Amino acid sequence: MNTANPTAHAFDQAMHLQPLGDDRFSGHTSEAYANMVGPFGGATAAVLLNAVLQHPQRIGEPVSLTVNFAAALQPGPFEIEARPLRSNRSTQHWLLLQYQNSELVSSGTAFTAIRRPSWSEQELACPAVAPADSLPALDARGMLRWISQYDLRFVCGGFDPHSQQPLDNSLTRLWVRDEPPRPLDFLSLAAIGDCFFPRIFTRRQRFVPAGTVSLTHHFHVDSERLAQVGSAHLLGQAQANRGHNNYMDQSAHFWAADGELLLSSSQTVYFKE
Repeated sequence: MNTANPTAHAFDQAMHLQPLGDDRFSGHTSEAYANMVGPFGGATAAVLLNAVLQHPQRIGEPVSLTVNFAAALQPGPFEIEARPLRSNRSTQHWLLLQYQNSELVSSGTAFTAIRRPSWSEQELACPAVAPADSLPALDARGMLRWISQYDLRFVCGGFDPHSQQPLDNSLTRLWVRDEPPRPLDFLSLAAIGDCFFPRIFTRRQRFVPAGTVSLTHHFHVDSERLAQVGSAHLLGQAQANRGHNNYMDQSAHFWAADGELLLSSSQTVYFKE
């Protein structure tokens, strides 16, 4: 049974975990983040990361997260094992395993660290686009449940399955934040990092069976900076490099409104056409 606070934000309810001891936690899927098959992948990635964040032995904050989606997570309870594999004074490597009905449904790794002041530089510039408040929010009525949990405002590369007119590239730029607004943290950033529709949808402008197989996030910020961003929109950009023989990649980036790069992400997506 999901014992999350029913008055909490839907995202926080979806992230709720109950410690079981021995590196294990129990959770429950959320209907609010339902996708075509099982939950929205970003929510699954975030709840796996939450097991690390909730672990009493954690050192530092997330630097990277990789999740491999091995099987469809069905509605209902699940368990997560978050085990620290190696630790030193400032870094920690984690193994993540998610089970449902005693079967493995996803696996992953995470790397956490205590960040210290150092030389810093951002080579990837934020694209110059229209501000979020000048663009209409996507009307999510009739769409998958998870889409309505986000305020999505497309700059380019939207998805209109009624047009049936393929695009000549898969580039998408959009503004995104939780709906209703929620202060940004590592968990919500991990989920937002998977907010783009599959690149095959954008390129072909029609639905095809598709799903993420593997996802990797690189976090470029600390919790203090995320708190400064608050509930403001993030600018996201995603594009595929190649689709071939049932698989397509995606490279994505997310910036704060002031142009600071917060997250880089890549994933491999299976599609059937």
